[in-house]
Amino acid sequence: MHCVKLLGQRLSARDFDRHVAEIQIRTAILNGFISLGIPHIVAIG
Repeated sequence: MHCVKLLGQRLSARDFDRHVAEIQIRTAILNGFISLGIPHIVAIG
């Protein structure tokens, strides 16, 4: 939840459907950051 709050405390959209879209965009951004930080492990042998 802390990472979500780093992207902004409030939703800027006024309509509920746009609230949902804004949350989905923030989630996609966070998932992209998380995927960049996870190392890729390859088994050798």
